[in-house]
Amino acid sequence: MGKILSFRDLIAWQKAMDLADAVYDATEDFPPRERFGLAHQMRKAAVSIPSNIAEGHRRRSPSYVHFLEIALGSHGELDTRCELATDANSCLSAIVVD
Repeated sequence: MGKILSFRDLIAWQKAMDLADAVYDATEDFPPRERFGLAHQMRKAAVSIPSNIAEGHRRRSPSYVHFLEIALGSHGELDTRCELATDANSCLSAIVVD
């Protein structure tokens, strides 16, 4: 593994970006009544994960851990919303979160 010069070099950030892309794709076919509800909330949580990883890395201070905790919390929000969407018979079977 090479030297980490940017948050873009972090595997966690790369995987979080892949997850956000997958969420955007999966929520594209949500019913119209959910586009500004559950789909919007899922997209917002998904974007928050790599955003907080990047922000924490840029600050390069002890608060980095705080931003990673926020990213982890956003992942929990997304996981919960995925379960809600799955229970509502939505198209989230394509999303795999490791």
